[in-house]
Amino acid sequence: MSPRDRRRDWSRLDESDVRVRPGRGTRPRTKRRPEHADAVTAMVVGKDRGRWTCALAGDPKQIVVAMRARELGRTPVVIGDNVDLVGDTSGKPDTLARIVRVADRTSVLRRTADDTDPFERVVVANASQLLIVVALADPPPRTGFIDRALVAAYAGGLEPVLCLTKSDLASPDEITAAYAELALPVLVTRQDEEPEAIAGQLHDQVTALIGHSGVGKSTLVNKLVPDADRETGVVSAVGKGRHTSVTAVALPLPDGGWVIDTPGIRSFGLAHIEPDDIVAAFPEFVEAAEECPSGCGHLGPPEDPDCMLDTVVTDGSASQGRLESLRRLLSSRAGIDESPREQVGE
Repeated sequence: MSPRDRRRDWSRLDESDVRVRPGRGTRPRTKRRPEHADAVTAMVVGKDRGRWTCALAGDPKQIVVAMRARELGRTPVVIGDNVDLVGDTSGKPDTLARIVRVADRTSVLRRTADDTDPFERVVVANASQLLIVVALADPPPRTGFIDRALVAAYAGGLEPVLCLTKSDLASPDEITAAYAELALPVLVTRQDEEPEAIAGQLHDQVTALIGHSGVGKSTLVNKLVPDADRETGVVSAVGKGRHTSVTAVALPLPDGGWVIDTPGIRSFGLAHIEPDDIVAAFPEFVEAAEECPSGCGHLGPPEDPDCMLDTVVTDGSASQGRLESLRRLLSSRAGIDESPREQVGE
């Protein structure tokens, strides 16, 4: 019998002829992530094709490019996130650090593609303010978009500020009056003046900017940050601007603080936001909302006939205007009483 045939004769095999593969349990395994005690903190200020630009300790003069460490998996990292970096953090050309931790967020600006989309997108993290940029003309203002942006700010923990541009083309009085009950800061600019009031509002703050294309957002950023060189565009003949900012980016303000310019948006879905998230921004109504029936949308009759928010106005703890403003935001969130154009912001 040949050696080959002998190997095939299983009755002649003994222990020395059998190779045993080590089981998986023989290797020590752990789910503990490395502590990275030597990591340095940074703020994410830009992203491009799987690489994040980070400012060490929030200093715009110390810029590092980093990738997401393997142990983070698919943990999302967005503009404004505070992260921990290891590796080469010198910032020299062709060097690459690793993001090993993402800190808890103090605020988030989120949106969905539309009101039926269950997938929410975090646009900006850790901004203290949301500057809602709206043109008074060319293109005309859309209160539906303003209301939706306010809802996103209140729900995400950002302080909203309304910025009305192109006041040299139309009066801001009507828009200002519509939001008087909200105690909302309203800043008015014109194309032939420097935005000094806005610069003061943004000083030493991290502020996210949102607005439709063509409202003058990139022009405003270029005035606030002279070195930004953000592309500006024109409004089309049908009243829509073309997108000039294609990615979100954090830009350092000359006198301190950051402005996060976001791409011009065509829709602002609020599928991820609950009515109570909006009510929480109106302290005088919070206690009454807790007495409402389960599932109450706080819209009042006929949609919510047993809503208790009206009692706050009845007992004099809040004005009727405040309640109407709150319910307008709730209606915007629910997609009620909005034309299709207002709802999607086109």
